[in-house]
Amino acid sequence: MSKVAKATIGLFIVTMISKVFGFARETILVSVHGAGMVTDAFITSMNIPTVIFSTIGSALATTFIPMYYTVEKDLGKEGTDKFVNNIFNIIVIISLLLSIIGYIFSDELVKIFAMSYTGEKLKLASEFTRIMIWGMVFIGLSNIMTCLMNINSKFIVPSLTGIPFNIIIILGIYLSAKYDVRLMPIFTLVGMASQFLFQVPVSYKDGYRYKFYINIKDKYIKKMLILVIPVFIGVGVNQLNTVVDKTLASTLGNGIITILNSASILNTFVIGVFISSIQSVVYPLLSKLSSEGNGKAATSIIRKSVNVVIILMVPITIGIIVLSVPIVQLAFERGKFDHNATLLTASALSYYAIGLTASGLRNILGNVFYSFGDTKTPMRNGMIAMFMNICMNLIFIKFMGHCGLAFATSISATICILLLFISLKKKIKYFGQDKILITTIKSIIASLIMGIVVYMVYKILSIGGIYGTKKLMKVLFVTVVSGIGVYAILIHLMKIDEVEMLLDSLKNKFKRIALKK
Repeated sequence: MSKVAKATIGLFIVTMISKVFGFARETILVSVHGAGMVTDAFITSMNIPTVIFSTIGSALATTFIPMYYTVEKDLGKEGTDKFVNNIFNIIVIISLLLSIIGYIFSDELVKIFAMSYTGEKLKLASEFTRIMIWGMVFIGLSNIMTCLMNINSKFIVPSLTGIPFNIIIILGIYLSAKYDVRLMPIFTLVGMASQFLFQVPVSYKDGYRYKFYINIKDKYIKKMLILVIPVFIGVGVNQLNTVVDKTLASTLGNGIITILNSASILNTFVIGVFISSIQSVVYPLLSKLSSEGNGKAATSIIRKSVNVVIILMVPITIGIIVLSVPIVQLAFERGKFDHNATLLTASALSYYAIGLTASGLRNILGNVFYSFGDTKTPMRNGMIAMFMNICMNLIFIKFMGHCGLAFATSISATICILLLFISLKKKIKYFGQDKILITTIKSIIASLIMGIVVYMVYKILSIGGIYGTKKLMKVLFVTVVSGIGVYAILIHLMKIDEVEMLLDSLKNKFKRIALKK
């Protein structure tokens, strides 16, 4: 577990840097083009290839890792090389076919993702889509390449792909404002290609050699297909929730898709930094332990991973709710993104934050089931949550507007995670439920106290008003550091196992350093 912790911490640092670039991209986008027609059209069009092939690519990638270990166990290195190339070439063919269909029916695709688009807005979104739709090829290949490197315990390089990707798009945003808005989707397509190409040299160094080999009758492909269909439906359900949210948001007027997207970006930024780091390291390890039949070690990792997510996400949730307005103000309020847009985004962010912990746990627990070869349970639970989300969307949007869509997303994520915990108990009986419950209660108490302190510190520092970005940064920095300090002291005093384990590890490390000196 100490090796897992070290790998996760290293990955967390790299992921944080990568996500900062992604965050900068969104900030620059709304600053340059504002919350209006161009931004709405670009976000909608960018979502189309991402949603369509991320669903397929994520499903394939999720089942790829456990199946790889099965092939390796049965056929060795030569068998895995053939298996990887087979999957690689199948993805290229599928993604090219989908890209051609998407190019032909771009207007219809846009109407599915944003049903209220008409006239110039529909034309612009459709034009953007016809450019970015070809990015599906690179999204699929990048997913498989990432899995291959994770299997080889290479976690850093896949996390770095976001840096060139976002830099290229940022350049396109600036140039689009000066010359032609179509430069944004063109540069985005180049950015998608860079995510795949960035990983190729490392994979080559690790021994991967591409060969044109396709065998759809291969028994491992058939086994993977049986596993992948439920995963595809499960991942597709989550993506469908996004589509429904954006489609309904498009009925609320210009700029609302951008508002919701900005709030969602802040939310997913947190998940991307913290949860993705844990998920990337833990999933291959769980798959390996499952293939070896080492259930005791797997159960221990499940409990510790869940507790770490809770310890991290609960205080962040409270912090975001308390500081939603200044966070959005610092992140986006500049250029054409005015204070009214800030207030709308902050309100949506608060409702998204309610489901932050559940969203993080859903990613971890979903992978737990996948590592056990159970792809049906996450699918069933995801479908129930999707149905609940759509129903609540239709109800809440009438009373709460765009905030209702964010609130429905949080509630559906919470329902999904409760169902997954119940299913996990049925599957493996005991996975440390009592310890998870105790950690959750302690984290909630510590987070609420922290929230009160954060609110008071921010209010005291805000007396007389906050003027300028630098002042706001200083106020938020002091406020956040105060909150982290209070929370850290409280969870240490409460003797949470995972925290004590980390402290003991640090103490031992310092002792070793002192002895060497």
